[in-house]
Amino acid sequence: MSRNVLGEELQPCSYDPLTGYFRDGCCRTDESDLGTHVVCARVTQAFLDHSLSRGNDLMTPRPEWRFAGLKPGDRWCLCVLRWLEALQAGVAPPVVLNSTHEKALKHVPLDVLRQHAWQKTVDGPPVH
Repeated sequence: MSRNVLGEELQPCSYDPLTGYFRDGCCRTDESDLGTHVVCARVTQAFLDHSLSRGNDLMTPRPEWRFAGLKPGDRWCLCVLRWLEALQAGVAPPVVLNSTHEKALKHVPLDVLRQHAWQKTVDGPPVH
């Protein structure tokens, strides 16, 4: 069973659009996931624009990959280092804590993730 950053069972991030390294709706990972797609985020236009400027176009539909393109408000499993890059640029999208895999904690402290939480959790106040 995969765990989230709160130490609980990992909850799905999104089925529409279908996300996750394994395209199963969850931010699960294994050793083959070189990007470590473990941060469930509610993407914003500022993040999507930043990602595009860094060479990662998440907005353009790619039917050959069954990818409709993301729009603000969609939830998506992001690479933890891409999220950190966005944080440093001031455009990190809000994080869905109960859907963010515990492996994110190897790169980002829980208090930082809580500061950027999208939804209210039992252990911390909502920020966005």
